Amino acid sequence: MNRYPLWKYLVIAVALVIGSLYALPNLFGESPAVQVSAGKSTVRIDTETVVRVEAALAAANLKPSLVQFDGNSIKARFDTTDEQLQARDALERTFNTEPGNPSHVVALNLLPRTPAWLASLGASPMYLGLDLRGGVHFMLQVDMNAALQRRMDVLLGDVRTALRENTVRHNGLSRQGATLTLSVSDEATEAAATQLLKDQFPDLVVTPANDPAARVLTITLNPVAARAVQDQALKQNITTLHNRINELGVAEPVIQQQGIDRIVVQLPGVQDTAKAKDILGRTATLEIRLVDESAEGLAAERNTGPVPFGAERYPDRDGRAVIVKREVLLTGENLTDAQAGFDDNQQPAVHLTLDAKGARIFRDVTRENINKRMAIILFEKGRGEVVTAPVIRSEIGGGRVQISGSMSTMEATDTALLLRAGSLAAPMEIVEERTIGPSLGKENIERGFNSVMWGFVVIVAFMCIYYMLFGVFSSLALAFNLVLLVSVLSMLQATLTLPGIAAMALALGMAIDANVLINERVREELRKGSAPQTAINTGYDTAWGTILDSNITSLIAGVALLIFGSGPVRGFAVVHCIGILTSMFSAVVFSRGLVNFWYGRQKKLKTLSIGTVWTPDASTSRAVSK
Repeated sequence: MNRYPLWKYLVIAVALVIGSLYALPNLFGESPAVQVSAGKSTVRIDTETVVRVEAALAAANLKPSLVQFDGNSIKARFDTTDEQLQARDALERTFNTEPGNPSHVVALNLLPRTPAWLASLGASPMYLGLDLRGGVHFMLQVDMNAALQRRMDVLLGDVRTALRENTVRHNGLSRQGATLTLSVSDEATEAAATQLLKDQFPDLVVTPANDPAARVLTITLNPVAARAVQDQALKQNITTLHNRINELGVAEPVIQQQGIDRIVVQLPGVQDTAKAKDILGRTATLEIRLVDESAEGLAAERNTGPVPFGAERYPDRDGRAVIVKREVLLTGENLTDAQAGFDDNQQPAVHLTLDAKGARIFRDVTRENINKRMAIILFEKGRGEVVTAPVIRSEIGGGRVQISGSMSTMEATDTALLLRAGSLAAPMEIVEERTIGPSLGKENIERGFNSVMWGFVVIVAFMCIYYMLFGVFSSLALAFNLVLLVSVLSMLQATLTLPGIAAMALALGMAIDANVLINERVREELRKGSAPQTAINTGYDTAWGTILDSNITSLIAGVALLIFGSGPVRGFAVVHCIGILTSMFSAVVFSRGLVNFWYGRQKKLKTLSIGTVWTPDASTSRAVSK
């Protein structure tokens, strides 16, 4: 009756072993570290960089406990924060000889102390949130006016093209802020331009000038379209920040919208505010422009004359000047994908895929400018660099563009990564910044750990006193539940925050509640006069339905928090939902396995160690215990 088959004991044993292994890394803590990563798309991080890091640390008489290279960055681990700070200064002097133009990002970080044999099994500790690990917190204000102006820059070219294709002559089209101004010569042209704009650009509002003699049309976005542009700018900035920070190796960053024009960024483990700003600002955008091949432009390229009006000077990868026109033909907004590969000559290249609008513009530009040069410019940290300036040999359609030139395979890969990450749709300003030191995070961890442990100890003491041996079984099941919960969170690489610790404490209470229900059901059967073996079997069977119902209702509430919540609420919900599932397994399967193992083999069982069982007649109460 109360015997498990062998396979159930094996399932429990496997769950216990796996749970213990994957929960173990959380006991080793973290070490202060210094992370070196590329500060520019043209900088390579490879084994030679590892040698330079080790040499710089040795010259500073610093001995890291571990130097690891993960492909994108190099991390040197130290025993103390003093060594960490000294190492940061030494590496800054080695890699960033020009403070105004740093080539590498040297940032403070924290690394887990997980032993190599555990790491080889894929066991890693949980990520810790900003409130537990320390790090930096930023509040960014998005410049929505700049987003509108950038949108109007795109519309400026589209409107000019539409007027030219429909032979609507005008005296000039310009942008002032988020407004386009179109000057026409007569009433017929004004009517034709107004009708054309209404037909082809429904998002634009055309307003005639108050002075009929001026014949000037004011063109603006309607409120709905303007709001959509601002919302898209905010979403694109969030996506860009996610891509850039993820590629720089910051573990579990928090990037989320705050209000209608602000973004909250939290970088756990990063202690250097200046380097965190550098990470946020390191975005790249692409612009395609025509090269100015006039006599003045060629003279400016040879540094024998000034840059002509309507043109700008940018260096190429070899430092030579390239004079390009100010008019932007395409931007990174028209880019849908960027992949590293090889050109027809088997040289490293970057293959770009344009959206439908970008493909149409690119086809028209290449058709109209055959045998002229077109520059592809990569802007990073506000500085432009001409990646390549090929000669247009024929019309290029299909939306497939190739960037090739004097670049290595690694440079092509890095450039593709930056372009895939995208550009900021609008500039942002840091309006709030806050650094949480690792000492404060350590204190929060200790307090949270103590709260869970003291709660666990008090519950165990109560259960062992009130339910005796069945209380011991319940306590072991509770400990198993805690181990299982931590291991699942570690395997999922979830982020643990203070609300998550609160959910963990709540999970302990809910888990022990199921065992209390089981124990009371067993007592109730004993009170009815059932035999001990029958009482165990009936108690678990009747309690299971109630446990399932109560946990499902709690799980529904947790899923609702997970779907509709954000930030700390979601962190609480994740631990809460996982805790419910692990508590059902530990309270029912594991605890009954212990009871069956202890009592199931006893054929002539007369008493159970489950505390005092009170009969309906208080004067004849009896204790069924050993």
